[in-house]
Amino acid sequence: MTTPATIHFREIDLDAVAPFMGRVAVLVPANGALSPTARRVDRLTRGALARAVASDAFAALKPGDALDLAFPVGLKADTLHVVRLEAKPSVAEARRAGGTLGRVKGTAALLVLGGAQRQIADVSLGLALRDYAFTAHKTAVEKPRGEVTFMVSAPEAVAASAGPMAAIAEGVFFTRDLVNEPANILTTDDFAARLAAMQELGLDVEILEEGDLKALGMGALLGVGQGSDAPTKVVVMQWHGGTPGAAPFALVGKGVTFDTGGISIKPAGGMEDMTMDMGGAATVAGVMRTLTMRKAKANVVGLVGLVENMPSGSAQRPGDVVKSMKGDTIEVINTDAEGRLLLADVLWYAQTRFNPTGVINLATLTGAIIVALGHENTGVFSNNDALCNAFLKAAATEGEGAWRMPMGDAYDAKLKSRIADMMNVGGRDGGAIIAAQFLQRFIKPDMPWCHLDIAGTALLKSDTDLAPKGATGWGVRALDRLIRDICEG
Repeated sequence: MTTPATIHFREIDLDAVAPFMGRVAVLVPANGALSPTARRVDRLTRGALARAVASDAFAALKPGDALDLAFPVGLKADTLHVVRLEAKPSVAEARRAGGTLGRVKGTAALLVLGGAQRQIADVSLGLALRDYAFTAHKTAVEKPRGEVTFMVSAPEAVAASAGPMAAIAEGVFFTRDLVNEPANILTTDDFAARLAAMQELGLDVEILEEGDLKALGMGALLGVGQGSDAPTKVVVMQWHGGTPGAAPFALVGKGVTFDTGGISIKPAGGMEDMTMDMGGAATVAGVMRTLTMRKAKANVVGLVGLVENMPSGSAQRPGDVVKSMKGDTIEVINTDAEGRLLLADVLWYAQTRFNPTGVINLATLTGAIIVALGHENTGVFSNNDALCNAFLKAAATEGEGAWRMPMGDAYDAKLKSRIADMMNVGGRDGGAIIAAQFLQRFIKPDMPWCHLDIAGTALLKSDTDLAPKGATGWGVRALDRLIRDICEG
């Protein structure tokens, strides 16, 4: 597994700045006021830092961006990064500053100076998240990044604040690794094995095999995978950190390790990206890893359905009728609308077995949500204003884009089937909403529920402030924050 950069917090030692070999970063507020540490750097550089801060170039920087001075006089460092921060930066702005430093690759060590104590932990998390690189299948061995050191006035206090954030970085990296893995490596067996390995961290993990799923009546889920040689599985992960015996909060994820579309096969162009169709399950796994590593004081259960959607002589056909665990029958109009079939059974199982306090499911479910929201926001659908608003608040705090979408009976009516209780699709118009309406049919009355359609946010073709192009790990931070707010608060 990819691991975050090693970051240290140490007491300020101004005598160590001048001979430091590598890169030095100074965090400077937008008003240009230099801290005692920054003033020492300014003296060492014969006023170069103050001139940079007074320049139009610095004034034009966005919060979190940096002005770079190469081979600064008076320092052994090869680069001096002058990072602009607001006087009281938001969590997102502080992390963006860290992302700016993490974006610069290389083996040189990094020394970071300045910044208020409460900001430093967020800066360090941003640096760790942006420093990610997926190199598991590169034959050339990359040299490790040099040591990252923050010189602060209260290193123990900052380290204590940063400890839970290290667990967040671990969870995000775990999610990114899963989403980035090719489907010939990340089979349903391999995926389940990686989740089972988290038992070593203290997580309870149970794997339901096809025989178990048949006994439970999960015909909707099993139908998706019947054309593949890869066995269909459900993995149940339980973290018992809250009141013993108290009902858990439930997270449910779609884990289609590769989606050809089945008999309703997708076009060849872009199909290689369908290795990311297990992004919902990967996010649930990353959240569970984070909760376990930071010893969250909450009871949370994560359930993921793992399946491969392939065309073959035994594959599910358009026009087939399957029976869900709930007992409802579904006419399969399009085998490429498979994620909702998987989720129907896993959502019902989560509710009947655990009677959770609430349920959130995640899935790379529809291309329609990308048409609606692009790649900046996840679509949020919910039957409960309180849960939905709590999630949107958590996502906003963490800087993860999310936007609530409408639901309603008119959309639900489009699922009416001539021969079964419902169809699995209802036309192109409002496709993402209709998919959410389908899922809601498998949510019990009065169960607080949110559906997160992450098709546009799980994997990107370009860099972001906190991630290189590829898997983003979207949702791990927001869901961890939500658990803190509603289960631990």
